[in-house]
Amino acid sequence: MLLSIIIVSWNTKDLLDACLASVAVELEGTFGGLDKGQVFVVDNASADGSSQMVAQKYPWVNLIANADNRGFAAANNQAFALAAGDFVLMLNPDTEVKPGALKTLIDFFAEHEKAAVVAPQLLNSDGSIQRSCRQFPTFIGMLYELIGLSRMFPASSPRGIKFREYKMLDWNHDDERQVDQPEGACLMIKREILQKVGTLDEGFFMLFEEVDWCYRVKKAGWEIWFTPRAQVVHHYGQSIKQVKVAMILSSHRGLYRFWHKHYRGGRWWLDGVAYLGLMALAYVRIASYKLKALLAP
Repeated sequence: MLLSIIIVSWNTKDLLDACLASVAVELEGTFGGLDKGQVFVVDNASADGSSQMVAQKYPWVNLIANADNRGFAAANNQAFALAAGDFVLMLNPDTEVKPGALKTLIDFFAEHEKAAVVAPQLLNSDGSIQRSCRQFPTFIGMLYELIGLSRMFPASSPRGIKFREYKMLDWNHDDERQVDQPEGACLMIKREILQKVGTLDEGFFMLFEEVDWCYRVKKAGWEIWFTPRAQVVHHYGQSIKQVKVAMILSSHRGLYRFWHKHYRGGRWWLDGVAYLGLMALAYVRIASYKLKALLAP
């Protein structure tokens, strides 16, 4: 088996339908048949009929219907354990694969021996380029982002450039390069890397699990790449926006776990300060989100 595709879904039935339709076109048109790839949908207890839709409309898909929401990392790991492909694609349900994209990603590995992961160029729903890569988070970089400094200063100013580094906002995502952490909406992975580095850390429920995994990949000496030669449409944040407040909290808890695993070292006395500071910023973001929603016309 050349390719295994893993899609974790939660209450995005219509988007999942479009995603699977695009995958079917790619498998049949580029690879020569639906049997040329192994596709998993791991549904985290959706209440919108997602599992039933997959079972009825896409019987060739390997459906894993969880009785409860196990989170993104745990759900992917369920399918990782069953994936037989030389390459494994993590794909969000709110994506649509452009023709030829998956073969382009697979062929990329033949050109880059040290590549462990390659991500395509993501496009917004309107066809514009979506900035989807970031540097690994640092305390100061995340502070700039969380308090909004990356949006307060002109991009051309020295401070603006510094404040925008974490999200790589001054790169147009239009050339091929090594990166730290592409967004997990679409990642092609060598399966052998999963065996060497391990799967996703299930201590992350949602958000920062792919950041942690990419960090471990790079620490092990492998390369992570971005290429605009492959394109995937990403209808950004369709699952997350259903539970925005919970996702803000999950993001900040995930960032704390990432810091604790990789940056804390022996500085145990910073645990409380780091956690309380991150959660305080989370509630500031929640208050801002609620206020904007209240004032929206």
